[in-house]
Amino acid sequence: MRVTLFRIPSMARLRRCALMVLMICAGTPTLFAGLPFDKSEYAARRQKLMEKIPDGVAIVWGAQPLTNYYRYSQNNDFMYLTGVEIADAVLIVDGASKSSTLLFTSTEDAARAEGIGAELVKNPREYTGIERVLPYENLDTMIANIASRTRVLYTCFQPEELYREASLEKLRTLQRSMLLNTWDGRQTRELQFVNWLKQRFPQVEVRDCSPLIWELRTIKSPAEIALLRRAAQIGVKAHTELLKAVRPGIYEFELSAVFNYICEKAGAQESAYGVIISSGENHPYVHYSRHDRLLKDGDFIVVDAGPDLDYYDIDITTSFPANGRFTPRQKEVYEAALAVHEANLKVYRPGLTAEQCRGEVDELLKKQGFDLNKDYFKRMRGGFGHYVGMATHDVGGSPQVLRPGMVFANEPYMFWRGEDLGVRVENTIVITDTGCENLTAGIPRTIREIESFMQKK
Repeated sequence: MRVTLFRIPSMARLRRCALMVLMICAGTPTLFAGLPFDKSEYAARRQKLMEKIPDGVAIVWGAQPLTNYYRYSQNNDFMYLTGVEIADAVLIVDGASKSSTLLFTSTEDAARAEGIGAELVKNPREYTGIERVLPYENLDTMIANIASRTRVLYTCFQPEELYREASLEKLRTLQRSMLLNTWDGRQTRELQFVNWLKQRFPQVEVRDCSPLIWELRTIKSPAEIALLRRAAQIGVKAHTELLKAVRPGIYEFELSAVFNYICEKAGAQESAYGVIISSGENHPYVHYSRHDRLLKDGDFIVVDAGPDLDYYDIDITTSFPANGRFTPRQKEVYEAALAVHEANLKVYRPGLTAEQCRGEVDELLKKQGFDLNKDYFKRMRGGFGHYVGMATHDVGGSPQVLRPGMVFANEPYMFWRGEDLGVRVENTIVITDTGCENLTAGIPRTIREIESFMQKK
């Protein structure tokens, strides 16, 4: 076992950090009242799901109550279709009758205690736009009635995706720690329900609706893109303020505090994932988030952080020297990463494949005089990163062919073991009808911009 020792900061340093955070201005909160989107947005999503299941009925579970003291978060698939945060709710989408039913049981006081508008309980049909609302206790009878008149029941086979989770990554973890573990062997809540349906109604076929919902989530609507733009500007502000704060002699946790403060002051729930700060010997661990290093003169820093706003995430990474001045080696690798990033932005467009993107980016880099035989260009090539949306690593993996409405990360990166060096340039991108839009534009990115910005008092 390796024990990492670090110096406890003095009270003077802690007071300085607190004062620095309190002096930063981050704009006006943008918290929503009621549903994050107009109820017609959710109705359109449910309608699209109905079109995918004309032969059956989908049963989608909301998240259960928490057993800890974190803020409650809804299952992303359920939230995508309803906008309703209340715990222990169930949505039934009937593809044959083209209707939806919401089931939940709560009181006005219980809803308000969870920060949910009492209007949901008082007038749920008007609040949600869902045609029928019933008590949760009716679920068993309703499923039996559905099974008697339909041949196919759809439900989500994949694990629910909660705040700071990604469903497929969660599945891999649960397979290792629970499903395929000799000492455990339990099924997920979702697969328990699948087995229950099969045993209770053997005459009905049970199918997975996770891929159907995920396909819808892959293409963002204009309303979603507008929300992502707002979230992106919070992220840009937070990264910019962090750049103002960094210097040798402060701890990484001080930078994390600045970032989280800016995001929450601007109305974000908090950061979309734990703030990642890699520096010194931690560069090879690209998701390092212990924040336990005291920054030194000559350190190169990679900060990967983004806000979560109304269940939508932004992914941004900045790379810069702690002292605000690039060494020749830092300049060399940073310019390479930025060149690939900028070339990607020039070629992204609807219909582009990943292989076409890599080829066109290589041609652009050659014209700019870069030597593609360098090790970093062999590893940092053009292409598409992971989807971004209701999860930072959103459902669907990464695009195969670009389509308007796709939102994903443009993130060339690399690290060098033994050099205490790593670099990543990452922005969140949306594909438009004619090209792309960098949602997170506005952060100092060129070497000249970064050095000039960081040298300001």
